[in-house]
Amino acid sequence: MHEVQAKGILSAKNGMNIYRGCTHGCIYCDSRSICYNMKHKFEDIEVKVNAPELLEKALRGKRSKCMIGTGAMSDPYMHAEEKLGNMRKCLEIIEKYGFGVTIITKSTGILRDIDILKRINQKSKCVVQMTLTTYDEALCKIIEPNVASTRERADALKIFRDNGIHTVVWLCPLLPFINDNEENIKGILSYCIDAGVKGIINFGMGLTLRDGNREYFYSKLDEHFPMLKERYIKTYGNSYNIPSPNSAQLNKIFHSICEENGIIHNYEKCFEYLNTFEDKYTAAQISLL
Repeated sequence: MHEVQAKGILSAKNGMNIYRGCTHGCIYCDSRSICYNMKHKFEDIEVKVNAPELLEKALRGKRSKCMIGTGAMSDPYMHAEEKLGNMRKCLEIIEKYGFGVTIITKSTGILRDIDILKRINQKSKCVVQMTLTTYDEALCKIIEPNVASTRERADALKIFRDNGIHTVVWLCPLLPFINDNEENIKGILSYCIDAGVKGIINFGMGLTLRDGNREYFYSKLDEHFPMLKERYIKTYGNSYNIPSPNSAQLNKIFHSICEENGIIHNYEKCFEYLNTFEDKYTAAQISLL
């Protein structure tokens, strides 16, 4: 872990990453790709120590409220956050200035901050996004070794539901010849239905591989799934898109079950919901008048 003074914190679309790199160890992580120009070892977490100050300056200067998103590149609740608490500081600032927030994580560590998330949700809008890829717990520990199990994440979704906070699940990636099967899809969807999730994001059954994350992924295939790397190379070569041979069947199951249970399953509609800011405090004041 090393510290840096960042020059800015919010992207043009109001996303932020207070850390760079990750210690979750997911074998498929796109953030390892060399196109992101990370100059340090992926597990040597870069901590933007001035992130809270930069965020406060950015929000104080905004003319209109919006949703602030985080977790797209680096999980804000990786292990370093337990000690540093920078995400909590940022949430306090988001609450202070009346903005909404949406967070992508695989960690149940987010439950630490449920008090602030509830307060944000009372004033504006809070959405917790949780990635679920692998129903089989033993397989999950191979694919996502240093993070909460799928069952633990599903239990966290229910806690947020019980506290009035909407959730969205990322059902991706699905790894060909590993977890791209009907049992896995139906198992994850059963968790989502039980937790009453608002929507599920899925870009198609498969994954993407770029230079950098491809090499790491293949090294893990050699470690845990002997001879599977050769099958990937024979089937996909150096392609970026790695679709599952079972895509048609799995997509049909996915969309059908979501439709039956009133879950948003068009990813564009999911993003529209995530990016729509709601000012509940002002709406409540107007209704009283």
